[in-house]
Amino acid sequence: MNVGVIGLGSIGGAIAANLLADGHALTVLDRDDARVEPLVSAGARSAADAAAVAAAAELTLLSLPTPEIVDGVGTEWSRGAAPGSVLLDLSTNAPSSVRALGERLANAGLTLVEAPLTGGEPGARARKLVFFVGGDAATVKRVRPILDSLGRATFHVGPLGAGNTAKLVNSLVAFTTTWVSLEGLSIAAKAGLDLPLMIDAIRTAGASNFYVDKVVDGLDQRGRPVQFAIELAAKDARLVTALASELGLPAPVADTIANGLTAAAEGGLGARDWSDLVEWIEHQAEVVLRLRA
Repeated sequence: MNVGVIGLGSIGGAIAANLLADGHALTVLDRDDARVEPLVSAGARSAADAAAVAAAAELTLLSLPTPEIVDGVGTEWSRGAAPGSVLLDLSTNAPSSVRALGERLANAGLTLVEAPLTGGEPGARARKLVFFVGGDAATVKRVRPILDSLGRATFHVGPLGAGNTAKLVNSLVAFTTTWVSLEGLSIAAKAGLDLPLMIDAIRTAGASNFYVDKVVDGLDQRGRPVQFAIELAAKDARLVTALASELGLPAPVADTIANGLTAAAEGGLGARDWSDLVEWIEHQAEVVLRLRA
């Protein structure tokens, strides 16, 4: 296919490289030339703007940081897109924004599919992403071979807006279990308990979660290359609270997590990788969390 990718960050860049490796004719766009150049050297074409990407591609993927940027780029893309073109948004977005953009594109004879993802840069490179897809069945069927080639699972959960709703629910569970696990470990450490023994006890007792089962063993590693920035996690958490408010639902835990992540981002960790959230928990609790001396 003639495919475009707009947004060549850690995830978008890895996806673009895989699409190019699969033999697609690829047109790319990013405001950072250093992200564009390796792909061009490998055979991709660069575009001057989103409209130029649309003119060259029947399918364009977006991987962008905020709903506002998605909306602006989507509008610009529509100016160059031929009737029947598809915009596939992989960004984590507000469901209401997705529906509004989809309606505007439909009025212009274009189609939007949302496919926010989880798996980060490692998942993008290894083709192990999980996609939460929203859109009409016929268009989702059309783009699914692309998604299936990039990930390990694709869930079509409903019409536009449903994909990001599902992604935000997944994010809330991930954020909450991470935060409460670190908070619990800080209590244990402050009380003088042995953390490896405490983790083994939690796993054995049955109160475990994905963080305790799969992530906590890397607790001592700090300053990793950024795969998912804390400021983006804070943005996603605020999207969760906004969605709950729109639905008229009380969400006290989501509110607390959003406030905590926002404070961590504004407290100097915003550009750091999600794994460094432990440093914010340590700062708040005035305790050191280490599994090894």
